[in-house]
Amino acid sequence: MKVDGLITELRDIMETAKGMPFSGGKALVDTNNVLDIIEEIEQEFPQEFRQAKSIVADRNQIIADAKREAEEIIRAAEERKKAMVNQHEIIRLARQQANDIIADAKDKNAKMKVVTNKYVDDLLKKVDDSITGYYTDIKNVRQQIKSIQKTQE
Repeated sequence: MKVDGLITELRDIMETAKGMPFSGGKALVDTNNVLDIIEEIEQEFPQEFRQAKSIVADRNQIIADAKREAEEIIRAAEERKKAMVNQHEIIRLARQQANDIIADAKDKNAKMKVVTNKYVDDLLKKVDDSITGYYTDIKNVRQQIKSIQKTQE
C-alpha cells in the first residue's frame, strides 16, 4: 500500500523537523514537500479504497460461498441421516415381523402337537378297545370250542 509509505514519510519529516525555540513544540517544515506528499496521498486513496472494497467484496463472496457450501453439506448430511433412520426403521420392522412370524409358527406348532397327540391317543384307544374286544371274543370262541370238544368226547 503506497499510502502507508507516504504517511511514514510524513512522520519522518515531522520527527526530523527543527523545532522552534519557545514555540510550544512547533517546528519548521518544508511545506511544499509536505503538500506534495498530502496530494499523493489524496490521489492514492481512491485506488486504495477500490482495492479495499474489492478485498471486502471478495471476502464477502468467499464467506457467502462457504455458507452455501456448508448449508449444502448440512442438507446432504440431514438427508443421509433420514435415509439411514428410515433404513434402520425398515430393518427394525422387518426383524419385528420376522420375530412375530416365528413366534406365531412356534405357537401353531405347539398347538398342532397337542391336537396331533390327542388324535393319536384317541385313535390308539379305539384300536386298544377294538383289540380288547376282539381278544375277549377270541377267548369266548376258544372256550366255546373247548366246551364243544368236551361234550363230544
